[in-house]
Amino acid sequence: LRPLQSRLLVALVGLICFINSYDGDFVFDDSEAIINNKDLNPATPLSSIWKNDFWGSHLSSNSSHKSYRPLTVLTFRLNYLLAGGLHPAGFHVLNIGLHCIISALMVDVLEILLAGPACDGRAKGLARAPRASLLAALFFAAHPVHTESVAGIVGRADLLCALFFQLSFLTYCRAFQGGDRSDRFSVSWIAVSLLLCPVAMLCKEQGITVLGVSAAFDILIVCNLNVYELTRNLLFGRKSPDVSVPRSSIPDLCRAFAVLSRESTVAYAASDCVCVFKQVRKGLLARLALLLVSGSLLLYVRWRIMGTGPPAFTDVDNPASFAETIFLRIVNYNYYYSLNAWLLLCPWWLCFDWSMGCVPLIKSAGDWRVVWPLLLWACFIGLIRQALCSPDSTKRRTLAFGVVLLVVPFLPASNLFFRVGFVIAERVLYLSTAGYCLILAYAVAHCCCRWRRHKKLLRAATLALLAMNVARCALRSQQWRSEQSLFASALSVCPLNAKVHYNVGKNLADRGSQDAAIQYYREAVRLHPKYVHAMNNLGNILKERNELQKAEELLSTAVHIQPDFAAAWMNLGIVQNSLKKFDEAEQSYWNAIKFRKKYPDCYYNLGRLYADLNRHVDALNAWRNATMLKPDHSLAWNNMVILLDNTGNLAQAELMGKEALKILPKDHTIMFSLANVLGKQEKYKESEGFFLNALKINPNAASCHGNLAVLYHRWGKLDLAKKHYELSLKLDPNAPGTKENYNMLKRKLEQHPRPAA
Repeated sequence: LRPLQSRLLVALVGLICFINSYDGDFVFDDSEAIINNKDLNPATPLSSIWKNDFWGSHLSSNSSHKSYRPLTVLTFRLNYLLAGGLHPAGFHVLNIGLHCIISALMVDVLEILLAGPACDGRAKGLARAPRASLLAALFFAAHPVHTESVAGIVGRADLLCALFFQLSFLTYCRAFQGGDRSDRFSVSWIAVSLLLCPVAMLCKEQGITVLGVSAAFDILIVCNLNVYELTRNLLFGRKSPDVSVPRSSIPDLCRAFAVLSRESTVAYAASDCVCVFKQVRKGLLARLALLLVSGSLLLYVRWRIMGTGPPAFTDVDNPASFAETIFLRIVNYNYYYSLNAWLLLCPWWLCFDWSMGCVPLIKSAGDWRVVWPLLLWACFIGLIRQALCSPDSTKRRTLAFGVVLLVVPFLPASNLFFRVGFVIAERVLYLSTAGYCLILAYAVAHCCCRWRRHKKLLRAATLALLAMNVARCALRSQQWRSEQSLFASALSVCPLNAKVHYNVGKNLADRGSQDAAIQYYREAVRLHPKYVHAMNNLGNILKERNELQKAEELLSTAVHIQPDFAAAWMNLGIVQNSLKKFDEAEQSYWNAIKFRKKYPDCYYNLGRLYADLNRHVDALNAWRNATMLKPDHSLAWNNMVILLDNTGNLAQAELMGKEALKILPKDHTIMFSLANVLGKQEKYKESEGFFLNALKINPNAASCHGNLAVLYHRWGKLDLAKKHYELSLKLDPNAPGTKENYNMLKRKLEQHPRPAA
């Protein structure tokens, strides 16, 4: 295929794999990163994107995950603006488009790595893309492990990071086009590459790893250094004959160096190496120093941005990092690596979450699972040996870069430098998959060359593997279309994962299936007895079913396990209020506010408690606090109007209602309450206007028709009163007081019939 055709083919395969997720819902982490993230709202100042983390929390907050990805959040905000709200289709379409572009660009990246030094300018005019790079790119486009990054909107961070990672790497390669020596390069293109690196980091922190890949490209391809030969000759060389070193190019230097090294001594090998490096260091060492300084500066800036230090994760997020001994930590980390490798090799068992018992810890050296890390390292060492020691330069280069692309982008998620907040995350393998696909494509090509008799069979097997991956991608992206199918799919993969049962239960509760939800919440608590969020949600359901004693017991256990769990304290207060334990309820509410200073819902419930105790001033103050923290808190505004109305403060109630409608101009409940206040003040015309506006918004509100009828009744507009009484009774035949008022009106009309026209 011609270059354009090959890229279009790869993009098309990527599109086919994930197109069925375009009309999916917001699922799993999308609710926190998008639906509940105020930074997406156009009313929020744009500057807040640069102050908050990926989830909308301020970076200085102790609860912040410190994931600083403002450019990704900016694309979410653009989606919001273009769609006119939170409509998931636009978000999904952009994700799919990004994956297609990245897959097409992967042809260029892999072509450079596979073609070697010839790509530096001389391959510029090639009419055909190498088949190996096309095959590797096809494997990449259709790898099922990408589903989380593409079908899950939160995966936008990985996609944007990968895109700018590729652009940074390609511009670094561009710096050497047209030159015949490694010390001749374009400073401008390298500067552009270094500028694209922080752009990738502003999409996701993983973007900094492009500097390591660029350095490897410089050493292995631009300078064509044989690291193994260089090291061996430094350590075990013999006396060197008088051989002159050519000054034409670095590949020539390396070949001359190989001749020198075969017959040199330890004493003279070092001087020969110095001689060679004097010619390469002018360009290579300067560029490596530039990459190192840039990386160090970016890491320093990133650390300063975190403010209060790294995020605090718990043993629930990453149990291996809390293992008792360093030995067990190392063993479990390596076990996680082997599971990640298995996901690349056999991406059939995929799960949206791998925490909370999905991967039980290895607690002793006698656990049979230690075989998997040993097998992983045996394979990995064998791969590195081939990448360094093979006499075939193409094989060395291909396998070396396969290892580089496989390992370097994965390093931030490896727990080597800092603790991460997950066990396994399929999305972090997005870039590493390129290294695996490069090695896989080389293996296919090697087998075709070695077993020529079975070439057709190998081709058929390769096509079958691609077709199977495409089908698996389509199936998995279908599962990501809704939370119901996503969570249900995880039950067979991670039946011991408490979070899976919790999310299935939460989804069932949201759909009204409380009985089924209770079973899954209880299973989540059984699997993880300290799962306070499952206890909290189960307690809420039991509260709604009026099983108050059981709810109180569960919520009390939750706050005992996690004393700073503000939501559980608030819900415990609601239950205690219902049980008439007013003092305990008040203390629970204040505990919730203690641990979450800005908690408008808690102030609202505290106000309800004070209203029940007839502490009207305290109730008004609590509701006022709720509206100050959350100006659109409709219930708090409405309760203040009603309380002022009930206590006879009609003028204040009127002012409060009008103040509320300035903030919530389409809230029919506040219009209804304000209309009642105005009716009591005999401001009939103004009251009528608010009643009618409320009915325009909610025409089936029986109480609104009934109260409007009472207004007309008092006002003397008896025909209109009769009409709205009848509408109210039609909507709700048991509406309190309406039937009595209607009968009273009928008697009045019978006693004073209107004269015929």
